Amino acid sequence: MPSSIVGLHHVTAIASDPQQNLDFYTEVLGLRFVKRTVNFDDPGSYHLYFGDDAGSPGTILTFFPWLRAARGLAGLGEVTRTAFSVPLESIDYWEQRLLASKVPVERTGKRFQEEVLTLADPDGMKIEIVGPADAGSVNAPRYASIPPEHAIRGFFGVTLSEESAEPTAEILGIMGFQQVAEAANRLRFASDGSAPGNHIDLMIDKTAPYGRTGAGTVHHIAFRVRDNASQLEWRAEIQKHLDVTPVLDRTYFHSIYFREPGGVLFELATDPPGFTLDEPIESLGEELRMPAWLEPKRSQIEQRLPPIELHKSLPPIELQTVTGETI
Repeated sequence: MPSSIVGLHHVTAIASDPQQNLDFYTEVLGLRFVKRTVNFDDPGSYHLYFGDDAGSPGTILTFFPWLRAARGLAGLGEVTRTAFSVPLESIDYWEQRLLASKVPVERTGKRFQEEVLTLADPDGMKIEIVGPADAGSVNAPRYASIPPEHAIRGFFGVTLSEESAEPTAEILGIMGFQQVAEAANRLRFASDGSAPGNHIDLMIDKTAPYGRTGAGTVHHIAFRVRDNASQLEWRAEIQKHLDVTPVLDRTYFHSIYFREPGGVLFELATDPPGFTLDEPIESLGEELRMPAWLEPKRSQIEQRLPPIELHKSLPPIELQTVTGETI
């Protein structure tokens, strides 16, 4: 078998307004804007990347912000929750911070062994903030107003909405994710180790509606592979079971794609070369970057992109005491 898949590499979703998207994920959730580029398959629109200070694999949430995109529906065959990890003792901080930022948040209570907060981003995408017993180390974003001890560590995992468990469980098993817990209609799978994003939950509901792509929905999820050689080994393995694309060069990583049996689009993305390939870590996300093959069209592409502004220096949000029920 190829080398182990330790967890998620990134999650890619769809947004509507790029400035609203940028402000929420940097100013409210305190992620770093690590790459300002374009959708390689649709260069007239942005592809925005957020993560820890370096955009490390396992911390990266990316968006295709299609201006005025209609709201989608997260349902069967879709990722319905994207969960970030913070220290357990930071859950109260995050509840207060979100309320102070006028973001409705629900204290969902314990799921298996973890405390969970649930909120929605400006496009309605459901985000969870999970407090495991061991949230791991942090590479805190340098321009965030969040104290490093409370900063998001990376992904905890994702929840997939499925009509049945067995076909998806089988492909997850091939990828090295084994079932570790079950409660009602939720099944949890995990890979070995404690890498960010190593939890995949399946919510089984035969009566749920099918999803509809649009703003506020997840486009695909990507799992980490160590390097190009490992990716080719995994491509050969996946091809025994499912159709898989050729290797595609995404500049900051190489990718292959396939749909798991329940309909969710999976990607396997390489850890290298990373986001400092074309700009220094000190100024990640500050300038529009494009692959060499798009540079001759830069002026035309820039004319089609709406202007966006990154606010680097942020005052701390004044937190309030939470009393009574959360909203």
